[in-house]
Amino acid sequence: MYELMAWLEGSALADFLRGLGIWTYGLLNLGHILGIGSLFGAILLLDLKLMGLWRSIPAASLIRPTVPLAAIGFALAATSGIMMLSFNTTEYHGNPFIYAKFPIIVVGLANVAIIQRLGAWRRAAAGAPAASGDRTVLAIFGALSLLIWTSVIACGRLIGYW
Repeated sequence: MYELMAWLEGSALADFLRGLGIWTYGLLNLGHILGIGSLFGAILLLDLKLMGLWRSIPAASLIRPTVPLAAIGFALAATSGIMMLSFNTTEYHGNPFIYAKFPIIVVGLANVAIIQRLGAWRRAAAGAPAASGDRTVLAIFGALSLLIWTSVIACGRLIGYW
């Protein structure tokens, strides 16, 4: 793992970013925070809906705006996060939170891929009547999603304190 970290830190991307000036890291950090806020804000609303809140609001009404917002937030957070990490990657070698964060992100993305293939999700997104068990399935996946992405944020925050 150290070799990959050293490669990223010595990459042309890292050299380019370090050469942009003193404000670069701060601006990337701001972009990362905005990405996380957009991602988690959208996920929080959607997951709470899937868990049974706001029953008077059709799921499709929340799915339409939150899914693209979450995708944009994830793209911004991932891009800015990799760029920030490239500044001093090897300093994080041995930090357990960085080693936990990335696999948890993969689990979160797998959760997204799985839920979007479920009949319960498709019916909810289309505004179709729910089948028996749909609410339970969606509530489980919503709760799991909330746990996963909260864990990602916690690991990310704890990286700096190790």
